Amino acid sequence: MTLRFAPLIALALATSSLVSCGSPGPVEEPPLSEEALAAVSKDPGAPTKALARAADELFTLDGLGETRALVVYHGGKLALERYAPGYDKDTRFVSWSMAKTVTVVMIGMLVADGQLRLDAPAPVPRWQRTGDPRAEITLRHLLQMRSGLEHTEAGDPPWESGEVRMLFLDGRDDMADYATAQPLEAEPGEKFEYSSNTTVILAAIAARALTDSKDPDVRRKAVADYLKARLFEPLGMTSAVPEFDRAGTLIGGSLIHATARDWAKFGELLRNKGSYRGEQLVPRQWVDEMVEPSPRSPQYGLQTWLNRPLPEGEEHPLFPDRAPHSAFSLIGHMGQYVFVSPAQKLTVVRLGHSNAEERKAMLQQLADVIELYPAS
Repeated sequence: MTLRFAPLIALALATSSLVSCGSPGPVEEPPLSEEALAAVSKDPGAPTKALARAADELFTLDGLGETRALVVYHGGKLALERYAPGYDKDTRFVSWSMAKTVTVVMIGMLVADGQLRLDAPAPVPRWQRTGDPRAEITLRHLLQMRSGLEHTEAGDPPWESGEVRMLFLDGRDDMADYATAQPLEAEPGEKFEYSSNTTVILAAIAARALTDSKDPDVRRKAVADYLKARLFEPLGMTSAVPEFDRAGTLIGGSLIHATARDWAKFGELLRNKGSYRGEQLVPRQWVDEMVEPSPRSPQYGLQTWLNRPLPEGEEHPLFPDRAPHSAFSLIGHMGQYVFVSPAQKLTVVRLGHSNAEERKAMLQQLADVIELYPAS
């Protein structure tokens, strides 16, 4: 009997061995470093190890570029904070285009003050001459990037783009003069075209609302004092340093410097509909306007990127398949993000340096962090 069943037993053992070789079981993840675990607070609102690992991979995985700072707030409390070597909580990081959303908050304050009107023709003196078709451009058109002004944001070669010419070449001394001199290439309101030059026009409008002077020092001081008194100081953004051109115009589309913590404070202000510690710094209605999709671009509000779906085949700057559609973000050149998700009670700041290809992979890794927080 033993001999009769021996071949069957041998076959069973061999099959079991093969199955075992093909299915080695779950792969153990490498242990987390002390640095990765230390970055997470005691009560982060998400599983500590999962959060530490997802954040750690933003700093360590190949192909994502360089993450220099990551700050996560959940429910108004610091959940995670980590920096790459050479950077810390006191490092001021350049905004690049995240500055646009600061500029629109300033515009919103001036609208609330009665200094500007959202749907009135944009108060640009050059455009008010008889017969100038640019007189049809409204403040809302500028805020939604649909002015119709001729522009190329990223040219090839780069020095032929409107943005580079304004920031660094023939327009650098008086950026608003350069930006407002451009002719129309489309009917005002009909076409979405992302434009840093447009935000400089908004910054110049703000300066004229605050002072009649053309003196660069007076213009610079008027805007800097307004931002400090109405936004930065009440919010505790003590590190914020805005840059101005030689004409005294805020470079409102590109250049505001602040620490990662202070960028998080700004994100938290927007998450809380403009309120900070019981004080309404920005009108609630204005924050609602900021995150309302433009009729020409569902992924864009007022100088703010929205996590809304796009038609199939169009590349999205965020990840609407992995986070609530109510989420929105400040986005800056080379991978600067202040991502705000009210439904998750979440603000995430990622600052660093990633090229276009690296940003695609980096955003998916950032989404790994964000997905750890369920929407309420």
